[in-house]
Amino acid sequence: MTSVNGPTPNDAQRPRRVADGASSPDAGDARRISDDRSFGASLGWTVLGTIIPGLGLVRGGRRIIGSILIALWVIVVGGVAGLWVTNRSLLTGVAANGDMLHALAIAMLVIAVFWVISIGATHLVLRPRGAGWGQRAAGAVVVGLLSFAIAAPLALGANVAVATADLLTVFGQTSTTTPTVDAVDPWKNKDRLNVLILGGDSGTGRSLKLGVRPDSVSVLSVDTHTGATSIFNLPRQTAKMPFPPDSKLYKYFPNGFYDGSNPLNQEYALNAIYNNVPHLVPKNILGNPSSLSTDAMKLSVGEALGLKIDYYVLVNMDGFRDIINAIGGITVNVNDRVPIGGKNASGTHPEVKPSGWIEIGPKQHMNGHDALWFARGRYHTTDYKRMARQRCVINAVIQQADPATILTKYQSLTKAAAQTMSTDVPANMLPALADLALNLKGKPIRSILLNQSVGFKTWDPDWDLVRRLVKKTLAEADKGATAKPSANPTATGTGTPTSSATSSPSPTASSTGKEKSANLDDECAYHPNK
Repeated sequence: MTSVNGPTPNDAQRPRRVADGASSPDAGDARRISDDRSFGASLGWTVLGTIIPGLGLVRGGRRIIGSILIALWVIVVGGVAGLWVTNRSLLTGVAANGDMLHALAIAMLVIAVFWVISIGATHLVLRPRGAGWGQRAAGAVVVGLLSFAIAAPLALGANVAVATADLLTVFGQTSTTTPTVDAVDPWKNKDRLNVLILGGDSGTGRSLKLGVRPDSVSVLSVDTHTGATSIFNLPRQTAKMPFPPDSKLYKYFPNGFYDGSNPLNQEYALNAIYNNVPHLVPKNILGNPSSLSTDAMKLSVGEALGLKIDYYVLVNMDGFRDIINAIGGITVNVNDRVPIGGKNASGTHPEVKPSGWIEIGPKQHMNGHDALWFARGRYHTTDYKRMARQRCVINAVIQQADPATILTKYQSLTKAAAQTMSTDVPANMLPALADLALNLKGKPIRSILLNQSVGFKTWDPDWDLVRRLVKKTLAEADKGATAKPSANPTATGTGTPTSSATSSPSPTASSTGKEKSANLDDECAYHPNK
């Protein structure tokens, strides 16, 4: 018989619920939901809890931890979206800062771990207590797939962040000739971007710092508004390379880079500027001794073409093959047999025959090894044909580089670039340059071959003629662009011309004004030469 003051049946149940560990309201709610909810509904809420972390936990009765996760998710996603709209420069700054990228990589891995834990906890809270082994196995598969869908992109993002941080060590090298631009809107007051591209021949396996003679010298000139692009090559043996009259180098080389007597002296050719100018002038003549070689190249090539060179990119030709491999190779038309290896006979060296040949044929897909020899093969051929092939390689890279392929091989690409490339492009310019590069795809690229057919002589160059041909080529490129050229005259001209670029051209037999630049798609088409 139960005493009036004794425990009631309901009172007797309470100690057992405490003993079961379900005394908290959240735990009680979770158990009732677990008992009542169907297995299909638990999977649905697990998916929703994956999309918005914490949502499934709130549904399962874990309101405190679930609400905290939802709040963190809103802060992170909302904060990034808000910065993208209101202060994109801050996000750009993170992408261009190696330390911040390393911190971001760690944060992404931590987020991945907690997100995966949240997915598993959500399913366990919501799964019916009486679920059979089949349902438990199915739930484990779903949780595994959802965890992979979250963890894999975050892990890839962390790897990309680390690879980008390593690549950033290449960019932003101190230079006295690098322009100052607004990284947020770099093209606001800049209609044309001119980049000097140097193919460095430093010998197989050797560092660029051990000595470089540029095997190829090109300038990529881009209208920043229309994407109209031109490429100009100067033969590496070109003599009497000029310097701007307002440059301190002009005092030492008033007649160009020249020994004063022999224009065929290769120690005073274009490709010797990089190594030899620092030994012929004071080390700090331009302010920064470490950038004197590239600054001298930029100033001289810019004066020769009548362009203001903004940046340089120096690529070791031996590492070039790794970069081509990283982007999946290139496809080019081969109109002449191209030697693989081999050396022409010289006064001190006997002739060495090539180890093989790249045969004539249309649409040949080349890996890095073959693309390298296609660009630089010189056995029994001319520098002008090599320059033409090099332009076709640049055109193929611009037109064929697939963003999806680059993303999947991003780490190998950044590794190859970091090992074989140097540049004075600021790291904070990379997002803007990436957008500009996308604007180039599908646009025809124009070029003009500077050889004797247009009146150009490497031993006695007429620079006024060259500047006029460059200006004409840029105008033809702008005219052919699908978008309307800028109304600013510099958008359809040569950017910021150097002082001597505006002087009147001297009359020559070939300076008739009828010379026309070529569309590289036509120049690089298949028209085999017998």
